[in-house]
Order: sequence, then structure tokens, then C-alpha cells
Amino acid sequence: MNTINSSLRCLLTTVFIGWLAITSTPGAEPEATNAVTRKSPDWLRSGVMYEIFTRNFSPSGDFNGITARLDNLKDLGVDILWLMPIHPQGEQLKKGALGSPYCVRDFYAINPDFGTTNDFKRLIAEAHQRGMKVIMDIVAGHTSWDSVMMAHPDFYQKDVNGKIHPPYPGWSDVAELNYANPELRRYMIDMMKYWLREFGVDGFRCDTAFTVPVDFWEAARTELEQAYSQVVIITDSGAKPTLLSKAFDMDYSGNLYSTLNQVMTSESPAVNLQNSWEHTQQQFAKGALHLRYTDYHNETRATVRFGLDGALAAQVLMMTLDGVPLIYNGMEVGDSTESADPALFEKMPVFWHPGGRPPLRDIYRDLIKLRKQHAAFISDDVDWLTNTAPSEVVSFVRRDAKDEYLVLINFSSRAVTGSVEVAQAGDFEPVKISGWANPVDITLPNFHLNGFGWLICHRSIAK
Repeated sequence: MNTINSSLRCLLTTVFIGWLAITSTPGAEPEATNAVTRKSPDWLRSGVMYEIFTRNFSPSGDFNGITARLDNLKDLGVDILWLMPIHPQGEQLKKGALGSPYCVRDFYAINPDFGTTNDFKRLIAEAHQRGMKVIMDIVAGHTSWDSVMMAHPDFYQKDVNGKIHPPYPGWSDVAELNYANPELRRYMIDMMKYWLREFGVDGFRCDTAFTVPVDFWEAARTELEQAYSQVVIITDSGAKPTLLSKAFDMDYSGNLYSTLNQVMTSESPAVNLQNSWEHTQQQFAKGALHLRYTDYHNETRATVRFGLDGALAAQVLMMTLDGVPLIYNGMEVGDSTESADPALFEKMPVFWHPGGRPPLRDIYRDLIKLRKQHAAFISDDVDWLTNTAPSEVVSFVRRDAKDEYLVLINFSSRAVTGSVEVAQAGDFEPVKISGWANPVDITLPNFHLNGFGWLICHRSIAK
């Protein structure tokens, strides 16, 4: 790569990183940096989350199909299950053959295709027996057009002609709720209490939370916490620090995700991942907790966007940064089945036995084990290091009082040679990750990484 062009590209993208970051999440907007943040439970901060699309997770596409794989998920190291909406879906104006799970007809009911209430209770009980938490998806901003709530037209937003409308023109299959109505607020809070009380779920992931007033979430949080002190509430919003002040335990790192996509498509240098992370640190109060993800239901699978090696390199970053890493069902086998549109509206099961894949499950299991066994990876601090290949390679250290872990990741498809500025480089030893071959010709601070190659090294800190 031409050095001048590389440096110019790095400079230009650094200038634009703030703008790109705050536009990475729908509805996101910049906010003041002086907001306080909640202290999230330790089980959330130290956890690894696994998103499940019930319809597509198993051949049966139901709760029992999830329960049957709980031991498999436990062995992987997962301890928080996020279930996409489990409610009956709307038929009127639905998209595709089956419609979106985010087009909810009845918040108090279970989709009969997924099983019975007893099936759902059994899934939660079996997960709890294995030390796993269960988070439900709640779509508070809108309903289907044939929702049971349509019996209360005043629950909905209306235009100047008195006609109910969708939140956005492209969301034609749903109708927007009206949170100026106190009776709607009461309905939604009571509904969340119902799932906590009757089923024992551990909390909620709140879809498009940015479309609902913050003061509703704060009021809901107060009531839910009074009755269930350990409840966790997660927003899919990003770049909105006030949401983590009183209402939510964690948000999305949409800024970082957007930047990752730009880096992986060679639109931005790798150093912009550091810039994005630092931008968020400046924007949020210390202790704010963010979900770290490369793959989820709203996007084409990471293996398709980045290739197998690129998707692995991207996920290694999320597994070794601060925050809570997410695995979307099938990532651990390199599934490349369609996601987002059309998979949100059709039956497209995860293909659990693809050929020609590296041993991703073994790699992810060892990365999770490393993360859980060493407090250095749970802290909020990330010490980014300078290296001589900033367009391709990110380098940082995670540390606690006993250990330091050096992480090097090449985000380009070509081999890169360089050096990293790290103290006591000779004391670091490569960490063995099952299924992954560490470079054999590395002598820190110098490195040589193959395309999308990565390395984690460890050194003990003398007391």
C-alpha cells in the first residue's frame, strides 16, 4: 500500500469518525457527555450473550428445540440467552410468508408455533438450572395492525386526519403506539411485570427503545425494580447516554459496529476502531456498559459480509474488548444462511453442519473461557497501543492487578508485518486457543500476521 495514500485515508476517516458514529444507529443523536450511568449487575457485566431466533434456531422452530440445545450452549460458555419476540405475530399487512417477530399481535400471549406456556416455563427453568439467564425481547414502540390493543384506538398515534400510522413509512406492517396516553403506559408496565412474575424471566431487551419516551422507561424501571430487584433492561439504542442513566443497564455499541463494517470493506483504516471506542468513552459516563457484536438479526451474516476469516477476526475483537460480547445463533458454526430480510419474514433455519469451516466452536469456546477466567477482560479499561501498521492492525492491552493480555488483530486480507509499542515485550507468551494456529515467527514487539490473522499474548504482573 502506498504510504502517503494510507496516511491520507487514515486522516480523512478519523476526521469523519464522529459523524459516522452518531449516525450508526437508527434514531441516534449526540448527547451531553456528563450523564451518570447505572451500575449493572455483575452477572451481566461478566456474561456472554447469545441471541436466539426461535423460528430458525432448530428444525422444529420452537421452545423445545432451544431446550434440547441448552447443554450445548452451556458448554460453549454462554450464560445469557436473548430470545427474539415470542409473541403471536400479526397477519394484517405482514411482510413475507410468515411476517416479522417484531410485528406483535398480543404482548400477553405466546406464539402457538413456538409451543405452550408450559414449554416456555420449562425452557426458563432448565436454563436457570444451568446457571443461565433468559432475556425476553419486548417491542414497546408499536404493534401489528390486528393487535388486540386496537380495541383501544387511543393507545395509538394518529395523523391530522385521525388515522393511525406506522412509526416510519418503511415500517408498514406495524402501527405506532402513543405514550402520551397514561393508560397505555400502565398497560405496558403491567405486561412486563406479568412475564417477570408468571415466567421468571430475568429481564428485557427493548427493541427500538429510542421510539419510546425516556421518562416511560425510567418509570417502568422504577416499578419493575421495586418488585424484582435483579431485573435487567437492555436498549438496542446507541449514542444516547441518558438511556443508561436511570432506565437501562446496557445499550448497543452501534458506533463501533458501523466503524467495523467500514474497516472490513476497506473504507476506513483499522485505527478508526480505536477512534470509535474512544469517541464513545468521551460521550458516556464511566462504567457505561455496551453490547459488542458483529452479527445479529438485522444484518446479513458476518460470514457473508466479511468471509469466514474476516468474521472470526471481527468477533475476536468483540470477545477481547470491554462490554458484553454477543453471539448470534449459528455464528459458532459459521452459518451463512440468509439473515435480516428475508429471514425475518420467512422460515430459514440455521444450518448447523456446514462444510469447509474452521473449528469456530472450539475457538469461541476457548475465547469465552479465557474471558471468564481472567478479570482483565471484564474491566472497563482498554489500553490501545501504537503499532506501525495502523491501517490494518489494531493493538491493545487488557490488564488487572495480576495479568496483562496483549491483543493484535489484522483487519486486512493480506499479510502484515510491523511492530507494536508495548512495555516489556519479551515477557509476553502466546495464549493457546484451540483450533487456532499462532504465528510461529513472531518475536515481540515485532509481528507478522497473515490476512485476518490475530494473536493474544499474556504476561504475569509481579506483585
